[in-house]
Amino acid sequence: MNAQDFQNQVETAITKPRSRRDILKKLGLGLTVPAAASVLAACGNSAPVALAAAAPAASTQGSAHVQTTASTAASEATNKWEEMDRMHEAGVKAFPAKTEGLGGQPLEPRMDGEVKVYDLTCKKVQWEVAPGDIKEAWTYNGQLPGPEIRVTQGDTVRINVTNELDESTAVHFHGVRMPNKMDGVPFITQPPIKPGETFTYEFMVPNAGSHMYHSHLNATKQVSLGLLGAFIVEPKDKSKEPAVAGDYVVVLNDTAQGYTWNGKGFPATQPLTAKLGETIRIRFMNEGMQIHPMHLHGLSYLVIAKDGYPQPQPWECDTLNVAPGERWDVLVNCDNPGVWAFHCHILNHAEGDHGMFGMVNALIVTEE
Repeated sequence: MNAQDFQNQVETAITKPRSRRDILKKLGLGLTVPAAASVLAACGNSAPVALAAAAPAASTQGSAHVQTTASTAASEATNKWEEMDRMHEAGVKAFPAKTEGLGGQPLEPRMDGEVKVYDLTCKKVQWEVAPGDIKEAWTYNGQLPGPEIRVTQGDTVRINVTNELDESTAVHFHGVRMPNKMDGVPFITQPPIKPGETFTYEFMVPNAGSHMYHSHLNATKQVSLGLLGAFIVEPKDKSKEPAVAGDYVVVLNDTAQGYTWNGKGFPATQPLTAKLGETIRIRFMNEGMQIHPMHLHGLSYLVIAKDGYPQPQPWECDTLNVAPGERWDVLVNCDNPGVWAFHCHILNHAEGDHGMFGMVNALIVTEE
């Protein structure tokens, strides 16, 4: 088709209105997009000559728009990564941030003859997880985690639990071998502890190890909100216990207050510290509902016990998977100085575009 024939068909399309589909079909499906657009514009009764002249101008205008949009996008992208860097840096510089409340504090017993007596009160508090991040918590003695109870294998303990909540509760001593009636499961081994009531648990502790205590009634809610704590049983014969410069308990939780390390989220977590050459012990306890692979940078763990039971052969790793209900004891030989990141390696439990949060901490090894 020569230029004159093409012009005649365009004029026919203008003088005999048809659908856009018919026009394209009449002129041939092989038209380029700009050509098709010019032809379709003819339906608005613009002259063919005007269409031809307008096409280059439209193309130039589109190019300018693309360039402007690209420039704006580039500027916004630059601002975005700079702001992200700023937030990451601010979080790190705030660590360790001050917050109200400190959980897991040692609970000293009072003695009744040979019996060690502990008092626990279940109550609601407002708990500051990270600076300015205040959430409701259900606690033992106003702490999250609850007070650390540390006894010796063979001790007889009496634990009085008073319920100041608005629903019933109970306490299970997770991992401790005891008489059935002290196991803390309502309607199986005991009645629930109703609001305003007190229940007394008393038993001899037969097995050493890193154990826990927590609610066993409406546990999805109550443990998530904070009714949990560490129950440490030192062995009666300590001759095989490793010599350590520090003994750290790490209680993990992952629901009502977010991803927490001993009741706090980064940058409010409390760092572990040691001097170069020292060995520390870390007791991991998972009170949450998700798995947490705990990873330590720059150093390694020597795994010595699981659920309070010694490993047949200690073994090394730098990432240890801690499942719900599990307890792991590890030793860390602090032979590499520096501030070492220490975090859950499920990354959305620890870091996002606003910076690090949640299950992040540090092991600080000093040379002095």
